Amino acid sequence: MDETDREGVIEMKALKVLFGAVVIVVAIGFAVYHFGTKFIADEVMGQVAAELDASGELENIKREIQNDPQLRAFIEEGKNADPTKLPFQTKEEATRVLLKKFDLSEINDIQIQARQGMTPEEQQALFNKIESKLTEEEMLALKALAYKELFSER
Repeated sequence: MDETDREGVIEMKALKVLFGAVVIVVAIGFAVYHFGTKFIADEVMGQVAAELDASGELENIKREIQNDPQLRAFIEEGKNADPTKLPFQTKEEATRVLLKKFDLSEINDIQIQARQGMTPEEQQALFNKIESKLTEEEMLALKALAYKELFSER
């Protein structure tokens, strides 16, 4: 085996090692992304649910929706949605979708703004922002979840 052949073999081994390393890094990245978003979604949902329950804010939200015919009509669009045709059916799945469409700082800003109270103009701006980032099917799925969560008897 001459010098050129040995160099070729060494280059092939180096390429195989490099390709293997790239595959491993991509696999690890995918796993972190997939399980990381699930973990973050679960954490966010847990925090929001606990916060709403502890503060009594959920009852205030229900009252506000009951008293605002436009907002109530908006959410009631999800009342008769066929769950089999929706991109998600659970709060956890919805959270994962929202985490993919919005970055954490945007979600945090929305949460802070909601806690401090929003004017009708701010609410409309928030709806416009959400509608611009979600598909019609995703919006309908959110409305269906909101309706189920706010108006169904438990």
